[in-house]
Amino acid sequence: MNGWRARLGFLIPPGNPTVEPEMTAMAPPGVSVHFSRMVARGATGTHHGQEERNRSQIEHIDETAGLLALVKPSVMVIAHTATSYTLGKRAEAALIERMQTQYAVPIATAFGSVAAALTSLAVKRVAVGTPYNAEITLKANTHLVEHGFEVVSCGRLENVTDIYEETPQRAYQLGRSVDVPTAQAVFLSGTGMPTISILQELEQDLGKPVISAASAMMWYALRLAGVRHPMAGYGRLHTAAREP
Repeated sequence: MNGWRARLGFLIPPGNPTVEPEMTAMAPPGVSVHFSRMVARGATGTHHGQEERNRSQIEHIDETAGLLALVKPSVMVIAHTATSYTLGKRAEAALIERMQTQYAVPIATAFGSVAAALTSLAVKRVAVGTPYNAEITLKANTHLVEHGFEVVSCGRLENVTDIYEETPQRAYQLGRSVDVPTAQAVFLSGTGMPTISILQELEQDLGKPVISAASAMMWYALRLAGVRHPMAGYGRLHTAAREP
């Protein structure tokens, strides 16, 4: 039987080509991963129209979640960090509560996974790197502060025309550029920007934890599903983090 340890379900933006291969690569033995596309019209991956796409995904989320629920996942994750930034703290919490009641499974968001990961590593001061425009990046910082974190440095990936065409090498350089001595960890936001292949090297070079939305999603989804499986190669979050 597929997913004899757990079945992890991910709700992903319509044009995102990154979540599926990254979650598949990180899934431990006995854990299956399943995906459903959220609803948003128009161009994907661009700065222009991102807020409108976020709101469309929120408005239609039950269409997506209802289909994903048919595979009887152990947990469902809204795999889009910027959706949480659009929602804000209260609305995000309300959405999670409603969906958990409706689908009778644990529900997580990409950002909620990051918050749990930072907390598990005892991180309060964080450096943030995003592939977004200035407006969404500001919302990201505000969301972190509302959850009790201090943003000590922040930077945006330059010259982005399509987030989904970005590379791990550019994510690595972004992480290096935002790091400052006062930061206890570096957080790379955005599930469309590929990150998992550079997390270990970036941690080694910076000498501190590096968390991406992708690495946090898998870590938190496994814990919500009751799977304890330390994994090398994706940063200390997957080897040394405490319970959230």
